[in-house]
Amino acid sequence: MIYVNNLSKLFGDFVAVNDLSFNVHAGDVVGFLGPNGAGKSTTMKMLTGFLAPSSGDIQICDMSLQDDLKSIQKRIGYLPEGAPAYGDMTPLQFLNFIARVRGLKGEHKKNRINTVIKQVDLQSVLDKPIENLSKGFKRRVGLAQAILHDPEILILDEPTDGLDPNQKHQVRELIQNLAKDKIVIVSTHILEEVTAVCNRVMIISSGQLRFDDTPDALLARSKYYKAVTLHLSYPSDISGFLELPGVLDLEHDRTSGRVTLLTQNGANILHHVTEHIKERRLPVDTIFVEQGRLDQVFREITQGEQA
Repeated sequence: MIYVNNLSKLFGDFVAVNDLSFNVHAGDVVGFLGPNGAGKSTTMKMLTGFLAPSSGDIQICDMSLQDDLKSIQKRIGYLPEGAPAYGDMTPLQFLNFIARVRGLKGEHKKNRINTVIKQVDLQSVLDKPIENLSKGFKRRVGLAQAILHDPEILILDEPTDGLDPNQKHQVRELIQNLAKDKIVIVSTHILEEVTAVCNRVMIISSGQLRFDDTPDALLARSKYYKAVTLHLSYPSDISGFLELPGVLDLEHDRTSGRVTLLTQNGANILHHVTEHIKERRLPVDTIFVEQGRLDQVFREITQGEQA
């Protein structure tokens, strides 16, 4: 559905996107991650035709973005960074305006507006000027206009930015439901977004693709993948943990009593650890197996040795 080949974007001497290539297919919910300034938003703008690439090619639905821009844009729903809208309009006026732009008419137009209002929960602010709304409601208005014409492809730039935890949960559920028959690309710097809604992760840094795989594969790259973390209720001798099969190293925070046992190549060490605790009668009151730490592996991928 989406084929990106050797995509680059230069602003003067600054290289925002550098020779980027990837494919996205139906059913993919792609988390597009990267630090600030990595080129995420620039890539989103090129995918939607808002920015022209300096070089490279984008094919969407077997059409070239360069040759069939308007036809492709009809198939895309786009939530830009910051969710821009006309501040003097109300959400209802704005959605009616967008519906007319998208060519929706009659009962179909009315039904689609009512549907998206319910989907993103805008009922309480329909008649208030958008400029007076909170950041979270502005974001939801932006999401509503992106899905209004029921597009085949959704490109969402920071869709949950500014939302409270309940609103984030609601938007993530909506994205998961929409993804059943759409391509969804979510650009975000919120790492928890990846495991919450995505089945694929792409990480870019300095305009280049650094990682492209599943969320589980990303977690597996963390040094804390399958690590065992436990808490000691009072100081004890923990040196014996290092002699257990599969234990590579340990981290000990003496202030909190927290101990993390790192594994060799993701080995399953929990049973060895629990047996050791029983034999030595160590004062462990909590213990769990870690799934990996996204923040640590994200820094490693985007900063390399600096991490």
